[in-house]
Order: sequence, then structure tokens, then C-alpha cells
Amino acid sequence: MSSAVAKPAPEQKNDMEDVEEKVVDHAAYDEAVSIEDVNPKRAAELYHSVLAEQPVAGSDAAAAANLTKVQEEAVLKLGQLYARTGQSGPLRQLLVDVRPLFGRIAKSRTAKIVRALIDTVISSPELSAAHASAVDAATASAPHKTKDASGGVQSVQVQICQDAIAWCATEKRTFLKQRLQARLASLYVKLKQYTDALPLINRLIRDVKKFDDKLLLVEIFLIESRAHLALQNHPKAKGALTAARSNANSIYCPPALQAEIDLQAGILCSVEGDFKTAFSYFYESFEGYSTLKDTPSAVRSLKYMLLSKIMGGQYEDVYAAINGKAGVKYAGVEIAAMRAITDAYKARSIQKFKAVYAEYAPQLQHDLLLSTHLQELQEKLLEANLLRLIEPYSRVQISHVADLIKLDTPAVEGKLSEMILDGKLAGILDQGTGDLILFADAQADQSYARADGTIKELNSVVDRLYVRAKHLTK
Repeated sequence: MSSAVAKPAPEQKNDMEDVEEKVVDHAAYDEAVSIEDVNPKRAAELYHSVLAEQPVAGSDAAAAANLTKVQEEAVLKLGQLYARTGQSGPLRQLLVDVRPLFGRIAKSRTAKIVRALIDTVISSPELSAAHASAVDAATASAPHKTKDASGGVQSVQVQICQDAIAWCATEKRTFLKQRLQARLASLYVKLKQYTDALPLINRLIRDVKKFDDKLLLVEIFLIESRAHLALQNHPKAKGALTAARSNANSIYCPPALQAEIDLQAGILCSVEGDFKTAFSYFYESFEGYSTLKDTPSAVRSLKYMLLSKIMGGQYEDVYAAINGKAGVKYAGVEIAAMRAITDAYKARSIQKFKAVYAEYAPQLQHDLLLSTHLQELQEKLLEANLLRLIEPYSRVQISHVADLIKLDTPAVEGKLSEMILDGKLAGILDQGTGDLILFADAQADQSYARADGTIKELNSVVDRLYVRAKHLTK
């Protein structure tokens, strides 16, 4: 399922690993690192003191280079500290304050540091939580004025990305600007601001194609596929994914990016109901993340693998995977939730299924793919239980059925009505008495079908006789 790759390349490292190097001893820096978990305020002050240092006049080049390395590390550490503590204002100001430092170091290192800081900003759960709280407050205060998922509140993460992009444009750093725009598009999709994401993606694709940067194109097409999938535009999502895989085939694709492509392909297949193919893609993705030791992503792929088996009714395969090497390695509450769901669905118990879904809400309800398919699974289980309960009756009270299945009468009535309209149940609802009247299975009358077949055969016989008669008259 993986895209073909070109010649093997050296192992890829992310931006954070690229900029992290062994630095010389520095008292203020070492103290800040040791106390940042205990006293973050004091640690921030020490990091700022490191950044404020200037090379001593008359010092040799080695000492100046060592100070620059320490300051680079301090920038990254300070950015991570601000992101971890949710200090959006100082974090935004940090990218402005360190610009003089960028003037003293190579452009390649500047690009790596800026990208590492932006990645820290985008992946910060504290900043995301702060934005979510602001959106909820804006929506609650003026719900009729809210037009999109942002609630009219601009994320600090977006503002920081936009500031960095504006600086790149001023400094004419085109390649760095395009990569930051790709990060911004990914952030827009994460924040569900699709009206901002799609125009930016379209502009970015046109610009990047001029430079023929295929690796960046793969990332952009992958982001576009996620955006269209979130908007339920499956044809465009598949088209964007195909473009991403086509570009990935012509270059060396880093393992992490290849795992993301496989994961997106599996999600698209599962949305279309092809769970067998989806499982294959999820397995490829799981192998990639497991090799990279990316535990959260590997667990996510493993959950999707188990979901594919559950949706296909292959319970034994689910248990085999959970008890196997991969399941034991990544055992935890996420995998326990999938086991509990499998137990409930195998037992055909709607009450147990609902209890598990509520108990493991953080693991099951916060993932869009899992929640969508598990809701579908719950509906199927409810339909199967209702059909089994009403099978002995020709007329039964809806309240009695609700008591048997231990659900509210209005919910059961609504589901029965839906099943009748979908043709899954032959009967009517008597609103006056609150009864469900079931029709006996009537044998289909085959008279018309047989008569139609006879006429067709007769027509064929007459045609053959006509042909023979023409030969006799010659």
C-alpha cells in the first residue's frame, strides 16, 4: 500500500532534532533548564538574560559561536516553555525579539528554528484549549452572530503564524514562507476554519508548483485531502490524496509522511465502507509510526485497525490483535476502550454498548472517525435487537417494546418509524393506540413475471419462424 520510493536516503530528522546540538556549559542556561518545571517564571527570566547577552568585544570567533549556539537553544526552550504554560502573548513577542539573532546566524538555521517554533505553537494543547474556551465564550454570548467554527475569535496560533509569514515576506525568504503557509493551512483545518484553509491551499499549490518542490506539494495535497474529507467532499478528498501519492512516488518520501498518506487513505476507504482495504492501509501506517517510535500516532492507527475489524464483524481478529505483540506493546486505556466496545457488540447488548461509549468518552467520542462509525454500529445493533424482539408479534404496544429493550418510548417509536420508511420493517404505527402493527410476509406474485417471460419466448419463436418462412419463399 505504500508509495514506491526512489534511492534510499539518509534518515530524516525533524526540525527540532536538527537544531538541537550539544552546547557548551552556560550557567544561566543550565539553571533555567533545571528549574523550568518548578519555577517557569524564573526560568523564562534566565532564558531572556541569555538572549540579551552580546559577544564580548575582542573575544575569539569560537566564543561568539558558542554563545550563538546557546542562544539558539534558549529560543527553542523558551518557546516550548511559553507554549506549555499557555502564555500566548510572550510567545508571540518572542518571535519578534529574536529577529536580531536571526541576522547573525545562517539562513538555513534561522529557517529550522522558526519552523520548530511554529510547530511548537501549532501542536500546543494549552494554546488550543485557550482558543476553544474563547470560541465557546463568544458563541455563548452571541450565538446568532457566529458564522464559522472560530466563533469570530482569531486564534493566537494563527496570529503567530501570520506574523512569521509576514516577516518572511519582508525578508524575501520565499521557501520558508511557503512552508509556514503550509503549517498555517494545516492549522486552519485543525481549527475547522475551512473557508480560510482552502483558498490558501489553492494559492500555495500554484506557487509551489513553480519551484517544483514535490515534498512540500505532498504535504499540501495531504492537508487539502483532510479539508475536503472534513467537508464530506469525498471525490475531491480522494483526488487530493491521489495527487499526494503521485508526487510521493517520484521522490524519496520520509517515513513519517508516508505513514500519514497511508493513514489518510485508510480513513477514506473506511468512510466508503471498504473496511478490508482500510485495514491494509491502517496496518501500513501503524508499521511506519511504530518504526519511528511515534507512540500516539501508532496507537491511533492501531485503534483504526481494530475498528475496521469490528465493523467487518471479525471479533476473533480483534482479540488476536489486542493480545498479540502490537496490542501488548501499546496496551493502555485506548486499546481497553476498543476491547470493551468489541465485547459489547459481540454480546448484542445495546445497554452495555452505550455504557462503554459513555465510560470511554475521551477515547471514543473525541475522534471523529471512531465516533461516526461507532454511532453507525449502535444504530445497527438497535435495529437488530428491535427486529428480534418484535418477531413473535403481529401487533404489539410500542411502550412494551421500549420496556423490553430498556429505552425511552419516543426513541423506540422514532427508530421503528425510520425502519418502516427505510423498508426494513413491514408494518405501520397506530398513533391512536400506540401500537405497532406488523404485516405478514406476503409471497410475491410471480404471475406477471412468468407471463412476461412467456411473451418474450413466444416473440423469439415467431421471429425464428419468420426467418425460416422467408427462406421457403425464395
